[in-house]
Amino acid sequence: SLFRLKDLEVPKLGDSDVHVKMLAAPINPADINMIQGTYAILSPLPAVGGNEGVGEVLEVGSRVSALKPGDWVIPADAGLGTWRTRGVFPEAMLLKVPRDIPVLCAATLSVNPCTALRMLTDFETLAPGDSVIQNAANSGVGQAVIQIARASGVKTINVVRDRPDLPQLVERLMALGADHVITEEMLRKPEMKDIFKSTPKPRLALNCVGGKSTTEMLRHLQPKGTMVTYGGMAKQPVMVPVSAFIFRDVRLRGFWMTQWRKDHAQDQESVAGMMDALCQLIRRGQLTAPACTEVPLQDYKAALEASMKPFVSSKQILLL
Repeated sequence: SLFRLKDLEVPKLGDSDVHVKMLAAPINPADINMIQGTYAILSPLPAVGGNEGVGEVLEVGSRVSALKPGDWVIPADAGLGTWRTRGVFPEAMLLKVPRDIPVLCAATLSVNPCTALRMLTDFETLAPGDSVIQNAANSGVGQAVIQIARASGVKTINVVRDRPDLPQLVERLMALGADHVITEEMLRKPEMKDIFKSTPKPRLALNCVGGKSTTEMLRHLQPKGTMVTYGGMAKQPVMVPVSAFIFRDVRLRGFWMTQWRKDHAQDQESVAGMMDALCQLIRRGQLTAPACTEVPLQDYKAALEASMKPFVSSKQILLL
């Protein structure tokens, strides 16, 4: 195992620093990829794992103006190292979040819901009644896409892998507001026509899998529609039939939340607007935390193992 639990001294608080007591931090696929060295960010070792989580401010340096003890904060960017009980971070690396949202919502706010919101707004202008198709619909991003789309009247066609507990999964996604939940196999079946009787063909497809099912998903996209790839869980390339380019002029784009944050580092209004929109949805009960399993930090080994099992439908959250 690459991991051990270590006791470290809490560093001295600088003028622009914030001493944070971490409350909860999830284990995301990107965290695992970073540890395996297959992600675009590599932390100098030894490093603390975890890119997401929520903490409470204990103490602030003399130059810190935007935060005060008692505030809740989340990482402003990837690479913070959230799997720890305490940390001292520069103020610029933290974003304040309201304390009136559930702790698990705050802990899972900075990556998946932000990704979902950006992809639903930045590539196609979707109006109520329009539809979106996505694969890995039971992932953290997938669950957020269903709920955010639902709140703005956009229909979702949700693709999942066939699995032993399929009926329970379908039920869970329908309860979140999914309009259709189908398996990858169904994408190829003539019954897809029945879906398009009640739901228009999607203008936007969201892909985090790759391989065959992505090609099948693309077939259902409207002419001039966009497919956004934000992950590659099948570790297979995206194959596009030439006809889709020529006769339907589909657009293929990519999205990486870390890059969006870099591009908007000077644009605090967009960042604040995004966080605000998400917190409003959470307060209205229109956006919930993904299905979670809470694990005390000392059981981190079990949590890491569980997060790498196939067909995981619950996100492991370390309680710190």
